[in-house]
Amino acid sequence: MQKSIFKICLLAFVLIISSCKEEKKVETTSGTQMKEVMAIHDEVMPKMGNFGKLVGELSSKEDSTEMGLKYKEAREDLQAAHKAMMDWMQDFGNKFDSDEILNGKALSEEKQKWLDAEEEKIKEVQEAVNSSLEKAEALLGTN
Repeated sequence: MQKSIFKICLLAFVLIISSCKEEKKVETTSGTQMKEVMAIHDEVMPKMGNFGKLVGELSSKEDSTEMGLKYKEAREDLQAAHKAMMDWMQDFGNKFDSDEILNGKALSEEKQKWLDAEEEKIKEVQEAVNSSLEKAEALLGTN
């Protein structure tokens, strides 16, 4: 039940972020940075759709052999990257409101520091997602 509620909230968050909004004519530095952070999110998010299938394929090949352990490690990497993305989105959504995310609303000094940290976090998530996908696809021969 909690997973369903979380998925619904997550879907609502993604829809809010990806919805089209008017761009402001004057952009602040934080507005530009916010767009860069969201561009990374928007590049990574569609890749998450492949995770379930890949996790299933990797799980079915896991065993105690050396190769089976490589499948297990790749599955665990995918799951960790998925969790990192979900955690980042939830944390980001708790820190910033929709006007700040979508409309470039000026940030307080504290929120600007948060955005700086969130930019680094989403870059780490991006790397985790991309590397775990590459590893899984290479092992499965699906790339």
